[in-house]
Amino acid sequence: MQVTREAAWRLLTEWTQGDSLRKHALAVDAAVRGYARLQGASEDEWGAVALLHDFDYERYPTLGDHPLKGCEHLTALGYPEWVTRAILSHAWEFTQVMPETPLERALVACDEMAGFVTAAALVRPSRSVLDLEASSVKKRMKDKAFARAVPREHLEKGAALMGLPLEQHIAHVIAFMRLEADALGLRGTAGEGSSSTPSA
Repeated sequence: MQVTREAAWRLLTEWTQGDSLRKHALAVDAAVRGYARLQGASEDEWGAVALLHDFDYERYPTLGDHPLKGCEHLTALGYPEWVTRAILSHAWEFTQVMPETPLERALVACDEMAGFVTAAALVRPSRSVLDLEASSVKKRMKDKAFARAVPREHLEKGAALMGLPLEQHIAHVIAFMRLEADALGLRGTAGEGSSSTPSA
């Protein structure tokens, strides 16, 4: 079957009603597609996987069900093994599917980082990703009370998987997310008077 972001978005919105989880999927999508552009890969295919990586979480939030139940459903729908393997790899600590391909590495690298960048943007006076800098995100990482649910070692592992210094990986993710600031609800007051193309 053809793997498309359009079909992935339909499935995501069918299974996921919460706005925050949808926004997280779009943030990871923006970041993963950015890396697809840098690596000359298919933005549509990589974006579809990013949109689907947590699509089953509302129905199956328990570790052991997520993301296995979702991958079972994707297989039943005819999604290829490279899609389900990538999704399983983002929960590698549980599934033991280690991220190996460029797509898998990008998904793991962008998942937690996109969430952390979102949190860092929302505590700014502007509530915007447009005036957020990598140095500010690195500073937030040192504050153990900030976004405490995000393991810092996961953020560092993501950069290592991409073969990049941590600050460069952060800068890439911020830049990719800025392109989708409106769709992510992260334009805030920093981008008044300018526009951004919605993601979905």
